Amino acid sequence: MKCEQCPTEGCSTAPRLVVMAVHDGAEILDITGPLSVFSAANDLHAQSGGAEPLYRIQVAGESSDAVVRTASGIRLLTDTALGQHSGIDTLLVAGGPVAKQAPQALVDWLREAAPLVRRVCSICSGAFILARAGLLEGRQATTHWLMLEELRTFSPNIDVQADALHVKDGSVYTSAGVTAGIDLALALLEEDFGRDLALNVARVLVLYLKRPGGQSQFSTTLLAQIHEGGTLASTIQWLRDNHQRPLCNEDIARHAAMSPRNFARVFKRETGVTPAHFIENIRLEAAVKRLEETTQALETIARECGFQSGEHFRLTFSRRFGITPGQYRNRFRSGAWR
Repeated sequence: MKCEQCPTEGCSTAPRLVVMAVHDGAEILDITGPLSVFSAANDLHAQSGGAEPLYRIQVAGESSDAVVRTASGIRLLTDTALGQHSGIDTLLVAGGPVAKQAPQALVDWLREAAPLVRRVCSICSGAFILARAGLLEGRQATTHWLMLEELRTFSPNIDVQADALHVKDGSVYTSAGVTAGIDLALALLEEDFGRDLALNVARVLVLYLKRPGGQSQFSTTLLAQIHEGGTLASTIQWLRDNHQRPLCNEDIARHAAMSPRNFARVFKRETGVTPAHFIENIRLEAAVKRLEETTQALETIARECGFQSGEHFRLTFSRRFGITPGQYRNRFRSGAWR
């Protein structure tokens, strides 16, 4: 059976079992964020006439019907105990402030269960739990940006990826801080049932299907929203609308009705970055979107996003993200995970 939201043959299969392993002190968003993606996929599939859900979702703890107190104080009731599952498709491990001290029983179970499931995934600092179970040895992985160096020290044999929102290495997936677990879940959904369904779920949850950039990115769009009430609000919007054209401080200062020196001072005070850095961010975000969603040549993207040349684009992109535009496109373009 095929449906409008997910036109794949995968819809005819039995529901895939998704198990979220939790522990006292887990971050609530690490749990509810990714599971909301799978739940929304089930809802859309049902609306299109699907008789069976795409996913069966269970929360597992040290015992069945156990009360787990999350880091925010919200209490969850587990569906099942660790080890009471068979046929797990996707095993997720929540992180949290105490992830490095998660119960040894959870670590031991993960070590035994991992070879029997299709994929094992950690959310945020849940990477430390996978590391304790030996599942990240010799693999690429990521975690919250505040803990990257700590993860390197914790397990030197892990190839820690500093700027990735999520990383796939074989059957093991890791994601960056908190809400990056949602990005990972959308990628898993796209891997299972295609881009159309993943995009529809992202729309329902009011999310990007794939956020541009990585952990080091500070979105210029968000930055502009933060300063919408500032004296430079109209100039910031003008920069966003005109990033394709050559821009210099004199032109921008003239738009703001300020002297170049005063403008540079006020801009840095209100945004935290220089005008040149801000414009570069806008152009990079526009380029990232095109790399992910189009097959345009790099020279075309460079020209239409306001870079001086293709070489200037490549150098700027590599300096900011640590990979070339071509490498980024291969990693993050539509369907790259399939």
